[in-house]
Amino acid sequence: MRINNRKLIWICGLLFLSIALSGCAGPRLYSINMYYDAEEAVIPAYLKADSKTAGAVISVAEFNDARRMDDQLVIGRVTKSDGTSILVFPKSVQATKVVAYGIGRYLRKAGYRVAENIEQWNLNEENIPQGDSKIIIGGNIEELEIYCRKAFLTNSYVSNIKLNVFFADMANGRILYKTTVENSYSMEHVWFSENILGEQAEIILADAVERLFEDKNTAQKLKEAITQ
Repeated sequence: MRINNRKLIWICGLLFLSIALSGCAGPRLYSINMYYDAEEAVIPAYLKADSKTAGAVISVAEFNDARRMDDQLVIGRVTKSDGTSILVFPKSVQATKVVAYGIGRYLRKAGYRVAENIEQWNLNEENIPQGDSKIIIGGNIEELEIYCRKAFLTNSYVSNIKLNVFFADMANGRILYKTTVENSYSMEHVWFSENILGEQAEIILADAVERLFEDKNTAQKLKEAITQ
């Protein structure tokens, strides 16, 4: 059976429209890698482990997510030029674990022994985990957002992080020291990609971890806790 030209044009138009609409739908979410390996970290001399502190084992607890939001897996959002938003999630490891792993890697780079297993701790003194480590480091994620606003000529990226960090005597079950570290980072870029979102996450995480231990008071408290 023949199809006349008008009907053929109509069918082709429908096919083109469906393809165009499906192409405009875009992703329903973005997933990014958030990772800090501490390889390029410059460790301050006053923090590096010495003969008195290198032998003690330090445990790190998974951080608690204290952000007030419905879905705490969300770590950011991308706002398109029409005002609609797409949520950003971690690709493979939750942010609460990523922060703990980052702290552990930094301390290993500084020459300390860090327990392999990540502990669970709600920051209550009576619930400090028991184990063979001398001290445990845990905390809360108070703020964490990787944000991008897409525009015609350039894309604006803004990232924020705020951590409350607790140091506790694991052997004697008491909290020794609390501190807060926070950082923000922003940039303009003509390109948009999940990789660029991931880079923003890594930048603020690295800076937060390094600022935590570059504080001379924190470094002193850490060493005092280990040698007590």
